[in-house]
Amino acid sequence: MKNDKAIVVFSGGQDSTTCLFWALENFKEVETVTFNYNQRHKLEIEVAEGIAKELGVKHTLLDMGLLNQLAPNALTREDIDITQEADELPSTFVEGRNLLFLSFAAILAKQAGAKHLVTGVCETDFSGYPDCRDIFVKSLNVTLNLAMDNQFVIHTPLMWLDKAETWGLADDLHAFEFVREKTLTCYNGVIADGCGECPACELRQKGLDKYLSKDKR
Repeated sequence: MKNDKAIVVFSGGQDSTTCLFWALENFKEVETVTFNYNQRHKLEIEVAEGIAKELGVKHTLLDMGLLNQLAPNALTREDIDITQEADELPSTFVEGRNLLFLSFAAILAKQAGAKHLVTGVCETDFSGYPDCRDIFVKSLNVTLNLAMDNQFVIHTPLMWLDKAETWGLADDLHAFEFVREKTLTCYNGVIADGCGECPACELRQKGLDKYLSKDKR
């Protein structure tokens, strides 16, 4: 793969940043694409742009504001609380987000001459999001290739990793401190270790504590 080109679906969070470092290790040329879907914290876009610039990779921002209109959720509406009830999808679930993001990333990739798409979805710690499952990614991969008469390969380096193992991958890629200090995972828009209270921060911190407890560093 070292002679190939990849597009990373990039939010500037822990997972996508780890995937960016993974892509830089595995591909000759890497670009990133970030989507503006009127997310509550525009800081997410600024963080993504900043990381891409620091790492010297081309960054594209695409407008996906229609998602805000079609799929109201806690990530785009301040009047919707962040909740996660038993047997229900979290209020942070954005209907169709990964379907649309990967589809538009594939269109961008074809124009850029890239065959590889990289995304940080994960079935192990996926909060119940159906579009983070391996079966969805494999299905979409086939659909994109048929729809666009191309041979894309969607890579999911984190699919079978829990958050502790994701921290371990970042460490293996010599990116542990970078990911910890410069990414934005927090639903409340706090960079690095976050607010410590939202579900995203709790999951991230639990994985970090588990990884550090193994005394690997």
